[in-house]
Amino acid sequence: MKRYSAWQLFREGLRGGKGWGMAWRTPKPKKQYDVVIIGAGGHGLSTAYYLAKNHGITDIAVIEKGWLGGGNTGRNTTAIRSNYFYPESAQLYDLSVRLYEGLSKDLNYNVMFSQRGMMVLAHSEPEMEMAARQYNAMRLNGIDAEFLDAKEVRKRAPILNYRDDARYPIHGAVNQPRGGTGRHDAVAWGYARAADALGVDIIQNCEVTDFLMEGGRCVGVNTAFGEIRSGMVAATVAGHSSVIAGMAGFKLPIHSYALQAFVSEPYKPVLDTVVLSPAVGTYISQSDKGGLVFGGALDRVPSYGQRGNMPVQEAVIGGLLEFMPALSKVKLLRHWGGIVDVTPDSSPIIGPSGVDGLYLNCGWGTGGFKAIPAGGYLLAHRMATGQHHEISRPFDLDRFTTGRLIDESAASGIAH
Repeated sequence: MKRYSAWQLFREGLRGGKGWGMAWRTPKPKKQYDVVIIGAGGHGLSTAYYLAKNHGITDIAVIEKGWLGGGNTGRNTTAIRSNYFYPESAQLYDLSVRLYEGLSKDLNYNVMFSQRGMMVLAHSEPEMEMAARQYNAMRLNGIDAEFLDAKEVRKRAPILNYRDDARYPIHGAVNQPRGGTGRHDAVAWGYARAADALGVDIIQNCEVTDFLMEGGRCVGVNTAFGEIRSGMVAATVAGHSSVIAGMAGFKLPIHSYALQAFVSEPYKPVLDTVVLSPAVGTYISQSDKGGLVFGGALDRVPSYGQRGNMPVQEAVIGGLLEFMPALSKVKLLRHWGGIVDVTPDSSPIIGPSGVDGLYLNCGWGTGGFKAIPAGGYLLAHRMATGQHHEISRPFDLDRFTTGRLIDESAASGIAH
């Protein structure tokens, strides 16, 4: 793999960019691997990368039904944060933020992580009390946090609605300065390039049709390219986790929903942070290209339809205009939907599936992109060592039988 650098960029600029070469190979699948990972999105690619880098396991195939990063990794709003309530969640997502902070250097690929902060607005005195609760929980969990009054919010985001007669007047906010945004495609491409350089095979346009089972153990997969046998198999397929589980003969406590997102035409800079208003259920940031990127809650009915439905679109756009009426004349460029997998406690599942040899990384709901580095890091640790990392242990599938749930649905203002 050719190492990227300022010198290489200058040199290739003079040469017309003819010397870059392919970022990763397009190999034919072998009949046998040590590890097969289903899903070449962010979590699958990061799992492969950390297995190779941290644990020396390089005989890996990452199998993708479509194209690399073409699922939820390319269908999100790029927010990265760890402002969660429960200690278990805070440690999980802050591991991800810490990994994101060094990810561009680690992968030798600019993932465009911009720590512009994330503000969660409060619109009433009771909401300010809940904001203080959130702030205190974050500080107790060791997460950076600021408790802002209305004047401080106005200084940081003057485009918000500060009118006295506003339906949702702004009383203050909780800000996480280390939060921000990243470039979703760059995260997938960076992990793919780095994993490929360590010997991982990334096989695109290869659908998994069934599992190979021997004596109750998963020993590989049937694919569009034939059988691929493996010592371990990991499923990192987000909203299609229930489908994969059905192939293996078990059920997951997961429902899949469409989650819609929107982006406007490019505009001059008007917002240099990420803003979430739980009261109206809408969040927004501005991309490096100038587009205003925003979204809101899940569609209410479980579905695999990625177009979404009109009531949610109306609610999200209406909510945005409640606290940012200056955007009323802004033109939308496009909108899209991804299929997210939601557990009863709105927390992920990391670890064994209950079928010997088959592992899971799923149930992230609306937190999948921000957790890509941590999800891959922790699953790789579990697969390579046979033991949970202390951060991933609370997120094992067995919590649904022990009752030790981590219910973040209402605790952290996530979009459920």
